[in-house]
Amino acid sequence: MDKRESQESASPSRLIDGRIAELGDWRGETLARLRALIGQADPEAVEEWKWRGVPVWSHAGIICTGETYRNVVKLTFPKGASLEDPSGLFNASLEGNARRAIDIREGDRIDEEAFKALVRAAVAVNLSSVAKRPKGASARSRAVNSAS
Repeated sequence: MDKRESQESASPSRLIDGRIAELGDWRGETLARLRALIGQADPEAVEEWKWRGVPVWSHAGIICTGETYRNVVKLTFPKGASLEDPSGLFNASLEGNARRAIDIREGDRIDEEAFKALVRAAVAVNLSSVAKRPKGASARSRAVNSAS
């Protein structure tokens, strides 16, 4: 079995474990800590592995993604522009109308309580979006019906 086949059969949580171990430096430690905080903030969060190697946490929609680059761990909240951020954690992707991101560099410390509050706020936004959908209507079926 090659690496691709083993990735396809592994659970998202195991793939995230593998990414953290593979990094083996401050980025892996940071991603592991943020993952733990997401779990503390929302024990119902589901771990996913999307786009050929991006850890994703979801609850009624994507809460955030966790990408790792050479000099930064980036947590992107797709609906971040609609979240209150009184602690000013968002420091990247600030120009758009939807998403916001937190770039963490080596040595940076994150306000853990503020981060968990952002996660809970993202879940609340996702749940409110689900609650507004007509029962039994998926986004795709609404799009098809509105196009006719």
